[in-house]
Amino acid sequence: MLVMAPKVNLPRPRVLGAISSPKGDSPDPDARDGRSARWDTHRTDRRTELVEAAVTAIEAHGRGAGITEIAKAAGVSKPVLYRYFSDKHDLMSAVGNWAAEQILSTLVTALDTPGPLRDRVQAACGAYLELIQDHQELFFLVLENYANTGDVASAIDNIAVGFTLMLNDDLYQLGLDSSAAEPWAHALIGIGMSTGSWWLQRGTMSRELMSRHMSDFVWNAFAGTARDMGIEVDKLGTLSLLGSNNQETPPPTPIRMTSD
Repeated sequence: MLVMAPKVNLPRPRVLGAISSPKGDSPDPDARDGRSARWDTHRTDRRTELVEAAVTAIEAHGRGAGITEIAKAAGVSKPVLYRYFSDKHDLMSAVGNWAAEQILSTLVTALDTPGPLRDRVQAACGAYLELIQDHQELFFLVLENYANTGDVASAIDNIAVGFTLMLNDDLYQLGLDSSAAEPWAHALIGIGMSTGSWWLQRGTMSRELMSRHMSDFVWNAFAGTARDMGIEVDKLGTLSLLGSNNQETPPPTPIRMTSD
């Protein structure tokens, strides 16, 4: 069954080109721009529908589902499918972005709620595990393609970028070296992917127990590392510098995102 987070935002498709005017007519910029905007909106909406159909096909037929199964799930022919996606790699990239949006939406919803941060971390871990349990075939598709240059790899990198920016902002506001934000973000991604894979494949532990173990590890790793940097983290999520007010702290280092 296709279970979606409250909102899915897929990348805006590239515009294929201007719509030519009939021969002999003077082009009307406003009319052309209006038609182009309507076509862009139609393409975006249609791509979203086709991506959701692809997710349904993947969950029904496994991560090896082909274009034939996806087109059937969408209720369209393969030529129609290729009208909105240049090839299967383009479609799988959009599916990867769909998955990334689901993960980000799930985590942000769980973390952005009232209550102690420690409890919110556990709630986020539980919500993440529920999501990948409901979308196992999609999760393993992402996992298997993560090392590839195309397809879904960039979607996972988008999640890491989001984590990086959040960590960087917190460290920078405390006047601490924020250069660790990016590797920490990728470490969190690695924990989620590797432990999620182990848990789904082994099937020997309840989601509640797995959530507690995962959140314990994440929380203690975060709080312990923060303490080594001179930051106290209480259960309410309040960050404060350890020591006296005149304690010297290293100058902040603005984050520089790496790119291939």
